[in-house]
Amino acid sequence: MEYGFWLPIFGGWLRNVEDEQMPATFDYAKQVAQTAEQIGFSTTLIAELNLNDIKGLEAPSLEAWTTAAAIAATTERLEIMTAVRPGFHNPATTAKMAANIDQLSNGRFTLNVVSAWWEEEARQYNGIFTAHDERYARTEEFVTIMKGLWADASPYSFDGNYYTLEKTQLHPKPVQRPGIKLYAGGESEAGKQTIVNHCDAYVMHGGTVEEVSVKIEDMKARRQATGQSPLESFGLAAYIICRDTEEEAVQEWQRITDVKEDGAGYVGYDDFVSKSQLEQQVKRNDYSVSNRGLRPDLIGTPEQIAERILAFEQVGVSLLLLQFSPQLEEMERFARDVMPLVEEKRKVGQTK
Repeated sequence: MEYGFWLPIFGGWLRNVEDEQMPATFDYAKQVAQTAEQIGFSTTLIAELNLNDIKGLEAPSLEAWTTAAAIAATTERLEIMTAVRPGFHNPATTAKMAANIDQLSNGRFTLNVVSAWWEEEARQYNGIFTAHDERYARTEEFVTIMKGLWADASPYSFDGNYYTLEKTQLHPKPVQRPGIKLYAGGESEAGKQTIVNHCDAYVMHGGTVEEVSVKIEDMKARRQATGQSPLESFGLAAYIICRDTEEEAVQEWQRITDVKEDGAGYVGYDDFVSKSQLEQQVKRNDYSVSNRGLRPDLIGTPEQIAERILAFEQVGVSLLLLQFSPQLEEMERFARDVMPLVEEKRKVGQTK
């Protein structure tokens, strides 16, 4: 199991807690990233939203790509997985930017391809927002162009329904060959097929061990049917509540899920549940924490959390993308109290 974390660019992850003591500033994000790679985290995921869907439309948030470049320049080992949404980008320019950050980071830049869900944000920022399956059709062309430009052959031309390129040159190429690793998540039929056809890894937003196991086996079978090599990894987003006792963990869970029906962080809720095609119904309680992070139930004592992490590992999860609040202090607690326990329990299991 590898441990990743969401870079705190929104001022927190909790829609019912106003001040999480984690400001939406680059200084704080840099401090978290630099500490994380020292204490055992391998990857940071930088979400891309132009509006703050957790703290409200008027709350500050950092832009993903400029932040990614700055984090690349101020870290040494961290994999920097940055979201990209085709409806807000030109594919050729994006391929160029991604190759540049990959060079800057010496091969540590990866992409999380997101086909978008928030119609209000697209309206405010002049993004392209169409019917669900059409968004994935656009994504397929977008990804095809990026991979074509990163490949060795130059120049590159493309004539599709959404994009046209004629003899486009891209230099320098990314450090990673034949191109930058692509992660993606999706629960619809169109989304899953796009991922198995074009991406390298699958990421899931929340879910129990049983739900995740079904998803992984399904995606493995879909990928095999394409004739390509297996997906490289399976990631899972989760929110951690680690406390000395189970009672303390439950108290914290109750505090952060005290749902405020008119809270500013719920401004995107209706778009999320209506514009996405989700396999599990999302309730406002699930939405209390960003990205359905409570569903994996990584809540309790270090012992309980370590056992659940191993259960996810056994069904095929290889990367956890974790959220904490406050981020820095709770990441340090997790690295100190949970990571070593997972290793100890794994070794005991292997000797039985």
